[in-house]
Amino acid sequence: MSYNSSLLYRLLVPKPIRTKILLSRLQKEIPAYHEASIGFKEDQERKEVVDYVRNHGVQIFPYHFTKNYKQEEIQVYHDDECGMYFVLQECKRLYFKKKWSVNRIKKSLHDLTLEQDEMSPHRYLSNDFDLDENDVLADFGAAEGNFTLAVVDRIKKAYLFECDPEWIEALEMTFRPWKDRVEIVPKFVSDKNDEQHCSGDVFFNDKEISFLKIDVDGGERGLLNGFKKILQQTTNMKIALCTYHQHNDEQEFTEMLTQMNYSVTPSRGYMIFHYDKKIKSPFIRRALIRAQKN
Repeated sequence: MSYNSSLLYRLLVPKPIRTKILLSRLQKEIPAYHEASIGFKEDQERKEVVDYVRNHGVQIFPYHFTKNYKQEEIQVYHDDECGMYFVLQECKRLYFKKKWSVNRIKKSLHDLTLEQDEMSPHRYLSNDFDLDENDVLADFGAAEGNFTLAVVDRIKKAYLFECDPEWIEALEMTFRPWKDRVEIVPKFVSDKNDEQHCSGDVFFNDKEISFLKIDVDGGERGLLNGFKKILQQTTNMKIALCTYHQHNDEQEFTEMLTQMNYSVTPSRGYMIFHYDKKIKSPFIRRALIRAQKN
């Protein structure tokens, strides 16, 4: 069964009420579904999620580490020279869209920081899956660029792919100190090439690349389809690929990359991506997979 998929339902019922109804239903259905499934008693990862949902309700990240982050404690600063707000990320300035309010920035940074917590299923890196001074990073779905900013001092080069002009303006401010190693590319990356789009195979045909971070709001299939040649031919490649936007992402992407001789490992834990109007059992999804070919 899917939720919030009826157009009439979405037209007649206000979004806050729809969300409340959905979360209430999921809080009942997630434990019921998993507790009745084969192997649940031996599956500690799923048991942890079910226990959390039963006792605390449904959250995108159903884990206790989320309680460690307080949005109201975030400090936001204003740059009078450019008219934009920024926050400090490891003593480096991370700028946001000029029209964003302080409260919106605090909410965004809260979520970004939570995503990359060491216990988060959405964390791109791990102790044995990291970048170094020889890596060239492609950040697909860069937005504010927090991931690249976190690693910019220890990589060879980075390409940030972002089409939103307001984000590009913020990225240019954030990465001014690293102009020599950061290139902002104002295009969508997919399986076609035109004024607004480019494929990975075409863009990186004559460029070095060794690490892909892919979080493109459901556009992952098109991106991978336009990258097959390089992904198949390149060695020493690492890919942090989000798999929570659509129901079968983890299975399909794992199969695709395995066929290209990548070793694929999911991050630990699950997300409950209730923003998906078509969410259905088993309701929980792996946040991302880490793929590597040596």
